Amino acid sequence: MNEKTMIYEKLPTIESERLLLRKLEMTDADDMFEYASEPAVSCFMPWQAHQTTDDTREFISFIRQGYEDNKKLTWAIELKSENKMIGTIDFVNWLQKRQRAEVGYTLSHHYWGQGLMLEAAETLIDFGFKEMDLIKVEAPIMLDNTQSQRVAEKLGMIREGVLRKHMIIKGEFVDLAMYAVLKDEFYSR
Repeated sequence: MNEKTMIYEKLPTIESERLLLRKLEMTDADDMFEYASEPAVSCFMPWQAHQTTDDTREFISFIRQGYEDNKKLTWAIELKSENKMIGTIDFVNWLQKRQRAEVGYTLSHHYWGQGLMLEAAETLIDFGFKEMDLIKVEAPIMLDNTQSQRVAEKLGMIREGVLRKHMIIKGEFVDLAMYAVLKDEFYSR
């Protein structure tokens, strides 16, 4: 069994000072619906705002099936002080042979501006460099998503350029700013 299979098969729980990054569970549906139903949270995401908790359960089922199929590296972000799931963070695309992964994240708007997404991303990227043998972590971000771009910059990421018409968001092709950090840059900031 190779390293990739082991991480996919047993998605590890990772702990930071205030957060627990863990597998997404069906019991997270109410917490996820609370933020996934907010247009302010979903506006920069490829998915539509959830209209009902059934939408949320369907999304969690999709992620859980991805765990079973060894295709998803999605962690729930749990705020330890509240025992509450407040977002998700993923390695959306792990190219093991190229030692590169793409990070993506979503956080409840109730927790914006507290450094929680920065903490979650630092924790996951550190795990990626140390446990997944990554040398580069990328973050494609919509040009209007200045909040996410600030998080990327605080992670030591450099804007490498703009990927034109790179992804479909809400039915339209959008340009994405590509941010990235190399392993040595991440630890020398």
